[in-house]
Amino acid sequence: MIYDENAGKILSERIKGAREKIARAADLSGRSPADIFLVAATKTQRSDVIRAALETGGIDAAGENRVQELRDHLDAGAYLDVPVHMIGHLQTNKLKYVVGKVSLIQSVDSLNLASEISKLASKLSVTQDILLELNVAGEESKFGFSPGDIGGVLPEIAKLPNIRIRGMMAIPPIQEKTGQNRPYFERLRQLFIDSKAKKYDNVFMDYLSMGMSDDYYDAILCGSNMVRLGTALFGKREA
Repeated sequence: MIYDENAGKILSERIKGAREKIARAADLSGRSPADIFLVAATKTQRSDVIRAALETGGIDAAGENRVQELRDHLDAGAYLDVPVHMIGHLQTNKLKYVVGKVSLIQSVDSLNLASEISKLASKLSVTQDILLELNVAGEESKFGFSPGDIGGVLPEIAKLPNIRIRGMMAIPPIQEKTGQNRPYFERLRQLFIDSKAKKYDNVFMDYLSMGMSDDYYDAILCGSNMVRLGTALFGKREA
């Protein structure tokens, strides 16, 4: 199936609209719109749709949830020259398809996963950038470090060779009304600031990745500089 011209126009308009909304939130938070990194969450999207989105411009990275889709899209050349992030839960037996092949792994949710990434990156002689995923609401259905544990875990991961900790990521609860997730965003922002202030070697805290299609405006107001948008760009997923 070829991505038709009308669908391309809709996609372009959605990307433009998202960028305008990002700009408004950035201005209100005292930052430049250029400071906000837009990741297109490409879960279930076809390679031609991803390619069309990236050709439109305005997207800083493609974010994949599933390793098999990452492999398929890499083989199809869907990402062009745009960076690719792994944003979904990652099992250690799939690391060989990810480490060294994506510019950033956002979903590092355990010390064991970080250690395995380090081992493989060392073997490949690459340095893999990562974000630490936080379970800010303590949801049993989600992965991630507890905010209360991060102070002890951060220096341990920082010691691992061939990885760089570039910041934090979180997926707060699905909100029922606008603004409901702001307390979680504010808590993560403070944790991000506190962790950065400790000045650990190999901990850079460049990116605070929080905010998705239904709450990214509030996330930016609360300090996010990286948002992950799927539905806002591609429409509701079929699967």
